[in-house]
Amino acid sequence: MDSWKRRVVLYVAFLGVVITFTALTYRWGMRVFESDPRTLIESFQFAIEMFTTTGFGGDSSDWQTQEMHAFIAVMDLVGMVLLIGALPVVATPLLESAFSTTVPRSLQDDATGHVVVCSDTTRSDALLDEFESEGVPYVVVEPDPDRALALYEDGHRAIRADPETTAGLEGAGLGSARALVTDVSDRVDASIVLAAKELSTDVRVISVVEDPSRERYHRLAGADEVLSPRSLLGESLASKVTTAVRTDLDEAVAIGESLRIAEVSVHHGSGLAGSTLAGSRIGERTGVDVIGAWFNGAFEAAPSPDATLSAGTVLLVSGTEGQVERLVDLTNSAARRFGAGETIVVGHGQVGKSVSNALEAADLPVTVVDREDGEAVDVVGDATDPETLRAAGVADAQTVVLALPDDATAEFATLVVRDLAPNVELLARVADPESVPKMHRAGADYVLSLSLVTGRMSASAVLTDRDVLSLDTHVEVVRSETPTLVGRTIGEASVRERTGCTVIAIERGDELVTDVGPETRIERGDELVVAGTDEGVRAFERAFA
Repeated sequence: MDSWKRRVVLYVAFLGVVITFTALTYRWGMRVFESDPRTLIESFQFAIEMFTTTGFGGDSSDWQTQEMHAFIAVMDLVGMVLLIGALPVVATPLLESAFSTTVPRSLQDDATGHVVVCSDTTRSDALLDEFESEGVPYVVVEPDPDRALALYEDGHRAIRADPETTAGLEGAGLGSARALVTDVSDRVDASIVLAAKELSTDVRVISVVEDPSRERYHRLAGADEVLSPRSLLGESLASKVTTAVRTDLDEAVAIGESLRIAEVSVHHGSGLAGSTLAGSRIGERTGVDVIGAWFNGAFEAAPSPDATLSAGTVLLVSGTEGQVERLVDLTNSAARRFGAGETIVVGHGQVGKSVSNALEAADLPVTVVDREDGEAVDVVGDATDPETLRAAGVADAQTVVLALPDDATAEFATLVVRDLAPNVELLARVADPESVPKMHRAGADYVLSLSLVTGRMSASAVLTDRDVLSLDTHVEVVRSETPTLVGRTIGEASVRERTGCTVIAIERGDELVTDVGPETRIERGDELVVAGTDEGVRAFERAFA
């Protein structure tokens, strides 16, 4: 029963008790104090007339004693309170219910080929954006009435139902769905997987886990694919540290046999810091092509030659493996080239554990800081307390990785770290994509959003026909056919001007065309390899794919 309906029932029951009490007390008072008895029906008539404010009938002239006048005065006040109380308890909810939007409990049409998403979380926005950009129908199953209403009013296809029940999933049309994606919590997700497989053994079920050790249980429940974005995010942050002292380029995206696309950070102490893009002569010295760059958290496609490279600038480049390796060596400081140095990992949750495990596997020194003591924790304390960070050796560290679960805490910790160690390399994770630019303004060099990584991983698991080459970097690299561009040149289509994306290469049969310029003409059957921000790639797909 809805909460307001329950309140109405309780209110009506209480009102009945008060009316009964008033009628019985009035009957007793008239007999005892006025010596003018009333029948039970007459007493109830008086009480109802009184509480409905329709008057007291002819009884008012019969009240002679002070006791009866006092009783009537008190009950008048009680009646007024009950009348006023009826507005928020009964009238207001009824009016709101009559004029408010009602979220459906099940799909109103015979949907097929859609994706069932359970449920609305802080990480689901990125997933829904991926589906909308691809034109994939979906329905969000959300049990919370307020969140379901917010989704529905925002234009999302949503129903208000419990995803842990077969009835809720049946209302979402699971039997004819393309797939189900669940990302609530490890235990709830397992329950949803069990309900889904009870309803349909054929539907593809994708579950997201926080703790990779629980993947086994999700597969036992029936999940077809289990994703662990926190581990991927932690490994990606760790690779930013290890790449600084190794040049294996584990993160580079391979296009064909020779071409590589990579994000390379300009580190503190690098000889490139402070120079312009033209003045650095990156192309001449390394052979790479600079596709774009992140300046203070903002991406620029084909940056101006006068753009200044500062510590923390992230370059998006393409080239051979040897060329990218030369750039990595060029962007590192002398200290980073000749010594691993110390890395401080702040936060020992799943992301922090993944980072520290990867660094230890690479034989790099690590100091772990966490609020709670543990076997692998070296310093116990508050990440925003300067004394805690000093005890961890932040002044002498070369890299600090913030793996904190709360974005506001991470932002404040970034300010503290940057104040204590202006030249330290600072990498961080955040939950909300909106926190990424704030972290850059606070002083972080490299930031990854858990929501974006989760959304992209989940979308790639569902959209198996979509070729997403990069899941965990700032920039998305996709391979796509573009029928609308056939016969036109890159310049005529104004790809970069319209979308902010850059065409890296063209796969033409067995040939990989890497010399792509404004005069390059698109032929039928070509697949374009495109790089850009999430928004840019979505714009490219809407315009040309």
